[in-house]
Amino acid sequence: MKKILLILISVFFIGGCGKANKENLVDKFKNEVESAKSYYVESNMELYNNEDVFKYDLKVYYMDDDYFKVNMVNTNNNHEQVILRNSDAVYVITPSLNKSYKFQSDWPYNSSQSYILNSLIKDIENDKNLEFKTLDNGYSLKVKVDYPNNPDMSYEMIKFDKNKNLKSVEVYSKDDILMIKVEYKKIDYKASLKSDEFDVDKIVEENCCTVADDTENTASLDDVIYPLYVPNNTYLKDKEVVSTENGDRAILTFNGDKNFVLIEEAATVSREFETIPVYGEPFLLSNSFGSLTNNSLSWTHNNINYYLTSNDLSSSEILTIASSLNNTVLIEK
Repeated sequence: MKKILLILISVFFIGGCGKANKENLVDKFKNEVESAKSYYVESNMELYNNEDVFKYDLKVYYMDDDYFKVNMVNTNNNHEQVILRNSDAVYVITPSLNKSYKFQSDWPYNSSQSYILNSLIKDIENDKNLEFKTLDNGYSLKVKVDYPNNPDMSYEMIKFDKNKNLKSVEVYSKDDILMIKVEYKKIDYKASLKSDEFDVDKIVEENCCTVADDTENTASLDDVIYPLYVPNNTYLKDKEVVSTENGDRAILTFNGDKNFVLIEEAATVSREFETIPVYGEPFLLSNSFGSLTNNSLSWTHNNINYYLTSNDLSSSEILTIASSLNNTVLIEK
């Protein structure tokens, strides 16, 4: 009897507390996320764009009924944005501009999101052929990803420690090039969050401000930024700079096989906090959230508002041009 008991105890420790397999690793992770009425996560994210690396500090809040809040600070330039989903809409709040952009969107469910636990679960469930591996310091799952506007994104490596705790996510291209890396620093599955954590007015009160009436708020477009990438057989046909009540506006017209228009103007800070309804989907570029539609993209970077539109470009091509603008050092006075 003692021998049988000893064998059973040994089997328990080997199977339950020893090495993981695909099934019990996935089951543990799914149970932790899906049974949480709310959770709080701290992580660091790096976005890789050719030779450039954009780094973010992230704080993610989740509560039942599909409430999400993500505080994102770009550590390259200390630019902060908050993306929020509540029962009303999806908001991208930009404290530096004293503005919020309001979307009717299915974010974060309309794309893979490597920094949101629910999205990782969705990716795992959607991939019936995911690959499990035992590593020296833990385990990994190789899972297909779904980035509708960036088809080059192919798969993610979700890594766990020896205790089956989530540690990091790495997203790779079809050519096995690292595109995104998220390192998880803290996960609290019992965060006890309340609904006011997802209230727009509270977030505005904590992060934004009222600009005094006598504060100088004139903006200027000192330089015109040109994309480093344009499609083949496409060229700059016209550049026009016009004056508006908010400063200069540059209109760049590109013609050829892929016609498009690029508009640039200096961003202005609102005197009073304002919410602007936006058509499209919130989209994370290398260094800012923007608004993406089937034929246009608008975003703000380094205090310049950009608007790119075309009936000839795909969403992927629009994003490639925008990315080359974010990295460009080619400027003209």
